[in-house]
Amino acid sequence: LQQPCFGTCRSVKEFEKFNRIGEGTYGIVYRARDTRSDEIVALKKVRMDKEKDGIPISSLREITLLLRLRHVNIVELKEVVVGSQLESLFLVMSYCEQDLASLLENMQTPFSEAQVKCIVLQLLRGLEYLHHNFMLHRDLKVSNLLMTDKGCVKIADFGLARVYGIPVQPMTPRVVTLWYRAPELLLGTKTQTTALDMWAVGCIVAELLAHKPLLPGGSEIQQVDLIVQLLGTPNDNIWPGFSRLPLVGQYSLRKQPYNNLKNKFTWLSEAGHRLLNLLFMYNPQRRATAKDCLDSSYFKEKPLPCEPELMPTFPHHRNKRAAPRVESRPKRSKV
Repeated sequence: LQQPCFGTCRSVKEFEKFNRIGEGTYGIVYRARDTRSDEIVALKKVRMDKEKDGIPISSLREITLLLRLRHVNIVELKEVVVGSQLESLFLVMSYCEQDLASLLENMQTPFSEAQVKCIVLQLLRGLEYLHHNFMLHRDLKVSNLLMTDKGCVKIADFGLARVYGIPVQPMTPRVVTLWYRAPELLLGTKTQTTALDMWAVGCIVAELLAHKPLLPGGSEIQQVDLIVQLLGTPNDNIWPGFSRLPLVGQYSLRKQPYNNLKNKFTWLSEAGHRLLNLLFMYNPQRRATAKDCLDSSYFKEKPLPCEPELMPTFPHHRNKRAAPRVESRPKRSKV
């Protein structure tokens, strides 16, 4: 595998590092200034902890994917730069002032429904582009959604992303942060499709609406139980092939005949409930696609999505401290 810079990489010494702004799947992210252009960028140091043979395959995969992607709602990889003697590698990304996890922590009042719709529409557009290009993100969560000070949402952290083909190839099931992990992954499926990203979208939509994580499980067993409590007990009628999933026998599922989404979001419109229910379909083949969601009447009814420029921003809070990891966030109460 060739290195992505093809011998023309600049040195990281041409960048002035300011402060650490977060940590992705494969490296620490810094806010920095390109001394050549004076532009503020995000500088992502690629982890090389245990690598004796150069760049880890996971990092090469992310670099290769990102260099191919160009969409307003996906973070842009500008170039790759190197440290001294090529033992360290840095990705130069477009800088976004905040991530949604930090925003949710710092906001005094929750996002309005119009603002939630604005965020979700942008997420769906970016995801539709990804899926159209046969890519699964596989680690969607609020801390991997960045926002510029003009309200533009960008999908970030492609460390677990994969290209998928037809027929779909088996992949490792241990992907996606636990709270956003689809039931088919928890039950051991080897076949991964765009549906697992869409489950994560459902979790993100619900989290933005409720201002707290929807399914904050502490273990895989608890995660499955929280899903069953919310959506009812799955069976082969609603999810063909359910009983044949590899890990079904490891769980003693509670008998829960009801879907409780309406009780969680009593104020949500019929169209809103329809959208959530389509995103939380147990059967991955029936789960809504990004295109399905973009066509949802939920985004065409009042309150209409606000314009990105009207999104609330906190342009400076990310300059002061590292963005929190979603897994360690305390549970937020609705304000």
